[in-house]
Amino acid sequence: MANTTAMLEIAEAEILGDRKAASLRRRRRRRRSADRKGVVLRTIVAIVVAAIVVFPLYWMVVVAFSPRGEVFEPGLRLWPSTLTMENFEKVFDRVPVVAWFGNSVVIGLFVTALTVIVNLLAGYAFARLRFRGRNAVFLLVLSTMMIPVQAIMVAQFKLVTGLGVYGTYWGVILPASAAAFGIFLARQFFIGIPDEIVEAARIDGAGHLRIFLQVVLPLCKPLIAVLTLLTLMGSWNDFAWPLIALNDNELFTLPIGLLYLQNQTAPDYNAIMALALISVLPMVLLFLFFQRYFVQGFARSGIK
Repeated sequence: MANTTAMLEIAEAEILGDRKAASLRRRRRRRRSADRKGVVLRTIVAIVVAAIVVFPLYWMVVVAFSPRGEVFEPGLRLWPSTLTMENFEKVFDRVPVVAWFGNSVVIGLFVTALTVIVNLLAGYAFARLRFRGRNAVFLLVLSTMMIPVQAIMVAQFKLVTGLGVYGTYWGVILPASAAAFGIFLARQFFIGIPDEIVEAARIDGAGHLRIFLQVVLPLCKPLIAVLTLLTLMGSWNDFAWPLIALNDNELFTLPIGLLYLQNQTAPDYNAIMALALISVLPMVLLFLFFQRYFVQGFARSGIK
């Protein structure tokens, strides 16, 4: 009798174990199925969003390489009937594109270099130096982000004319040689660097400048990439201030050149799109090249 009872208990335990195993397998299958559906859904959403973002750039390319007037024909053409370089030839014949491109490069490089240097030094000071009123000064710097650019253009214009640099490259470069958001981003990045690294350098007798140049700066490649991209793209696409600060056609940048080409004659949208493509393409290629560092910089800065 005892043997029979033991055998029944063993059989019942095996049945319950099989049921639990089967239930666990079913849950795993449902979980895997849900994960696959989630991946498919996220992929579809990513494709749709990417198509929406990329389509304006694609349409710019289509119009730039299409014969003039084709854009006004009925129906939506997703590909030019004839690929032509006529619009680019027209742009180079009508306006000094090479000079405008060179102006954008020179101004963008100087603004980027000055801004990155100032942002790195200021960010390190706010993150690592201890001085009276540090937090108050930092909050004051951040508060400037709430002031519209248009509200300070008159003061900037008076400053530029007072310095005697109106109508020159420096009239555009100097007012843009620092950015509150860049200082904030640099500070957040430097706060994330372990204190042990800085303290070890300080014990070895290194001062703040040496710590910054030899210890902290080599760790800042993602941050420098982010600051460089943001600053260069902002300077490259800036329209309002260069339009005010420059008064010579030969010193115009590409965004101002687009307006100049549009107002020169009857609107030639194919030529305008050709010049817009020349203006946009360098920034697209630059972003694709530095994309990995760009993402790393934001991730390590704690910006979400």
